[in-house]
Amino acid sequence: MIETSERGFLISEVSSLKKYIAELFGTFVLVFMGCGSAVLANGLMGFPRGIGFVGISFAFGLSLLAMVYAIGGISGCHINPAVSISMLAAGKMKPKTTLGYIIAQCVGAVLGAAVLYVIATGNPNYSMSVYGLGQNGYDGASPGGFSMVSAFIAEVVLTFVFLLVILGSTSKRAPHGFAGISIGLSLVLIHLVGIPITGTSVNPARSLGPAVIVGGTALNQLWLFWAAPIIGGLIATVVWRILR
Repeated sequence: MIETSERGFLISEVSSLKKYIAELFGTFVLVFMGCGSAVLANGLMGFPRGIGFVGISFAFGLSLLAMVYAIGGISGCHINPAVSISMLAAGKMKPKTTLGYIIAQCVGAVLGAAVLYVIATGNPNYSMSVYGLGQNGYDGASPGGFSMVSAFIAEVVLTFVFLLVILGSTSKRAPHGFAGISIGLSLVLIHLVGIPITGTSVNPARSLGPAVIVGGTALNQLWLFWAAPIIGGLIATVVWRILR
């Protein structure tokens, strides 16, 4: 049996275990590279210059773009519970497979954050309380001091846009082979807007990984970065069905 993945690749006779491993690996890379750019390459820990918001945005987008082409043919490269839940709502995935994807994504995200923490602590200037692990937040934990309401609305809207791009880029009418580029660049765009507000999540697993390691406020505020992206993704699924 051959099925077409949500990223536009052909997935042929791939076992569930291989798909879960691919999702774990892909989410690991996204969190490690994306959050790593914020912690290790953003002018922190004594370094005078950093890559800034633009650099961090590209780190997340390029990580996703690379993973689309690396594991897209195995699992479809969701590496995001909001994407998997949206595909379930669209009838493209079964509940059991969706649950397996989400568990794998969460494990990969925590592992990515854990490895990042181990590397960061190798620098004597690093402090968890000062530099964190690229966790998301609102109110006092927001990079720009944005409120909970602003953060919630932003995450819903940004995830909505992100999922529409995914659904449109992987549709049968879209040019084949270019989905990774449009999806990756859309994540760059989303981060350019969202980093000052929440640090940008649009991905519950991406938020979970750093929050589990950092704890405290990041863990207490984690509910928003699960609820808002899932809602935004589901709205995008409904709108895409209407547009299609």
